Amino acid sequence: MIRALSFICLVILWQAASLLSEPRQLPGPIIVAQTIIGEAQSGALLTHLLATTLRVCAAFLLAMSLGMPIGYMMGRIRTIDRLLDPWIVIHLNIPALVVIVLSYIWLGLTETAAIGAVALNKLPNVVITIREGARSLSQELEELATIFNFSAINRLRHIIIPQLGPYIAATMRTGLSLVWKLVLIVELLGRSDGVGFQINLAFQLFDMRLLLAYALPFIALMLFIETALVQPFERRVSRWRNNDA
Repeated sequence: MIRALSFICLVILWQAASLLSEPRQLPGPIIVAQTIIGEAQSGALLTHLLATTLRVCAAFLLAMSLGMPIGYMMGRIRTIDRLLDPWIVIHLNIPALVVIVLSYIWLGLTETAAIGAVALNKLPNVVITIREGARSLSQELEELATIFNFSAINRLRHIIIPQLGPYIAATMRTGLSLVWKLVLIVELLGRSDGVGFQINLAFQLFDMRLLLAYALPFIALMLFIETALVQPFERRVSRWRNNDA
């Protein structure tokens, strides 16, 4: 109820602001809604939303699948942590735009370059978060698993993953918000489809209706993923920790 009221207030403020400005600079919600419907009926909106969503999923999964084992090893093995920590710090301080441009120069304007650049920009954040989680693993539970002779799979399933759950949820939340923004940049710079490409086209035409018609549905889609997938996962893993406390 509160969220719905907040959304209604936002639309009202948007409408009021559009009345005080030129329609070309800030079109009202009705005009933008008509543009969204027109793009959806033509099939263009779904096509570009799907292309961007697939890139977001691919880059996100790639960063998580690489960053989680690296972060765990850095958190548990001091030698690996000392070896890789300088590289992680350097990578954290390299601007995302530099990584994207270099990927396009070295690999060409390809899908691999686009997804790889986004995943590389997200990777150090995953590593650092999971590393901190690995450092905080309970030594008592580790000893208990050793006493009961847990297999590697059971140790991972019942000891490690439940404790790392809140850290995984945290990196999922921050990762998703970062990845989709970076995907728009790589599309703007070097792809011929996607929401970022359409936003670039709208910018060149100075068409605020088209820009908002693609930006708003994509934001709504990301909010839906956050609400339907990330938040329930976060509540589930936090419940385990609260019960343990």
